[in-house]
Amino acid sequence: MSRPIPTPIVAASVPPRLLMIEASIPVGSPEQLLLLLGISDQHLRRVRESTDAKIAARRGKIHLSGPESAVLSATAIFEQMRAVVNREGSLDQAGVEAIIGQVLGKSPESSGLPVEAGPLGQAIRPRTTGQGAYIEAIRNHDLVFCVGPAGTGKTYLAVATAIEALKTKQMQKIVLVRPAVEAGESLGYLPGDLLSKINPYLRPLLDALGEMMDYDQVKRYMADDVIEVVPLAYMRGRTLNNAFIIMDEAQNTTVAQMKMFLTRMGANSKVVVSGDTSQVDLPSHTRSGLTDAMARLKQVDGCSLVELTKADIVRHRLVEAIVRAYEEGSGR
Repeated sequence: MSRPIPTPIVAASVPPRLLMIEASIPVGSPEQLLLLLGISDQHLRRVRESTDAKIAARRGKIHLSGPESAVLSATAIFEQMRAVVNREGSLDQAGVEAIIGQVLGKSPESSGLPVEAGPLGQAIRPRTTGQGAYIEAIRNHDLVFCVGPAGTGKTYLAVATAIEALKTKQMQKIVLVRPAVEAGESLGYLPGDLLSKINPYLRPLLDALGEMMDYDQVKRYMADDVIEVVPLAYMRGRTLNNAFIIMDEAQNTTVAQMKMFLTRMGANSKVVVSGDTSQVDLPSHTRSGLTDAMARLKQVDGCSLVELTKADIVRHRLVEAIVRAYEEGSGR
């Protein structure tokens, strides 16, 4: 009589139990702790949202607990944040977002070589892949067009690469240009000298410059004509050799103005043209010179077109939400 063959018993797979760990990070002073946690603990909340670690601050330490991977990621983020605070004495929301992206692999640190233009020789690093591509385009092409929404670093990175080129003696001069459409390109009736007249229109460029160079050096370079700030209307008839020329808010140029500007380019010069095509202040039915030039020159050798997106916004994290809301027509 044959014996029945026993049915093999297969053990049910049991998911591995998560390893829970704890860690603590000592903080040097109450001031440093405040910088790490952010106003109203906004930095702490952002790290908690990104890693799912439990985080609390007690007795001069940041305490972390939870799954091993979450705690290790949060610890790495706070360590980098602390290094920035120790080095620079401040930490804004954009800096926190950049660190989170680097640690979690969402914004590769290797997205472009750093720009040697920061104060005291500090390097300025691209915070997104798009920004890294923008820097590489500027370094490798004589004419670069860059479009993108507010907060993507279009102006800041252009100024940084210009200062780097000046410091390394690749260029002898920086020229900062912006169309003054709010004044109808007619500045004569405004009070004061030329610099005081154009100051409101060139303020973003000057702000970027001031973050990378000390005030006395900027003033000295401007007095020696090494750095020149000029409204677009004053570019007519000039030829600029050995110059790094930046035009900001280029969406507010007409086709004729853009042609005039681009043909100022002289020997061994580099031109960067940036703008936001969603914020055109030209009269209705007037074609933007930026849009027109990009369409005409996209196949020209030596010219590069870079488009930054919402993913490249590095200002306050609400800026991306604001841009998206306006693009989607919210509130209509």
